[in-house]
Amino acid sequence: MNEILFDRLAYMDRLKRAGITDEHSRAYAEALDEALRESVATKRDVAALRADITLAVRDMTIRMGAIAVALFAALTAIKFFA
Repeated sequence: MNEILFDRLAYMDRLKRAGITDEHSRAYAEALDEALRESVATKRDVAALRADITLAVRDMTIRMGAIAVALFAALTAIKFFA
């Protein structure tokens, strides 16, 4: 579910009770709804980011292991052949 729960009608009613005109309250509600949908991370977004980070950590671990093996091999070669 990638939905942000925002009740535009309740928000508009609250603005109207505070003295905001119908036209302005509708514009405020639409602007806030659009902003929330574009800029708020959902649980699905966070889960996808977490999966990407896990994959990146795994890849870096493999690369660092390969570098350690190559360094160990180079140092061993220097010790025995130099």
